[in-house]
Amino acid sequence: MIDPDFLDELDRFDTALKRASNAPFEGDQQSPDVGEGLTFSDYRRYVPGDDPRLIDWRVFARTEELFIKRFEAERNLTVHVLLDATASMDFGEGGQNKFEYGAKLGLGFCHLTAEDHNDFRFSLVTQSPDRIDTDTSTQGEVLRLVDHLNGTKPVGNGDFKAALEAYADTIRSRSLVLVISDLLFDPDDIGDGLAALARNDVLVAQVLTPEELGPSTTGDAIFEDPESDAVRRTYFGGTAARRYDERLQSHVDDIGERCRILDVERELVDTGSDFFETFARLWLGARLGGQRRVRR
Repeated sequence: MIDPDFLDELDRFDTALKRASNAPFEGDQQSPDVGEGLTFSDYRRYVPGDDPRLIDWRVFARTEELFIKRFEAERNLTVHVLLDATASMDFGEGGQNKFEYGAKLGLGFCHLTAEDHNDFRFSLVTQSPDRIDTDTSTQGEVLRLVDHLNGTKPVGNGDFKAALEAYADTIRSRSLVLVISDLLFDPDDIGDGLAALARNDVLVAQVLTPEELGPSTTGDAIFEDPESDAVRRTYFGGTAARRYDERLQSHVDDIGERCRILDVERELVDTGSDFFETFARLWLGARLGGQRRVRR
């Protein structure tokens, strides 16, 4: 169960996510549009028809030429959290459970987004996206989401590609999209799904348990597929363990390469690691990624 008290520990993080946005509401984020706003952009020469109030008379005093100030329009940022709720996410004991760990990451982003007076959306991803927030980006809504997620059991095998493509069609302005999943899907489907979101700033948290990253099981073992309930008894060790490690590393590397090509930031998350250290890496990646986008 997720204890909401962890949210209080996140207040030490800087809330501001300076990312490019083209949302039609006044807020705190930089926009590619230029207009009369709060953040100075640059100068351009005055032409008849320009608002004379924008003329910089100090520059005129130095150059005897008319220049007007240009400003970056300020817009709200929307943070979209997409949390994988398929059966494979219901793995890991206690705080190492992938769904619980991933849910806390998403809730943390919503908490800090609300603190900065920006908007968030929270959806569960299975066969299709299921939006579970009520379009109220407040701390009260974050607490309601905690209760909802505590009552959610991941089920089924999902359709990652179709769900992300369907969700991409609902995003109306350039946003930050946080995708949280173990990404145990076909790499082609993962690539296609992330490509549908790529007109936004996309951050992927690939969550895996310590047992998945380096199984401690040896000898005669029974393996169960949580998505199909299939059971297989086999000897695990030696050649089988090496093949597992090689296939997992190949899958992780393949996803990493697809993310690199799509200019998507991917963080491999070990659910056995300290939650707040993991969150700090993700949050810093979101902040720095936005700064890189703005500079472009």
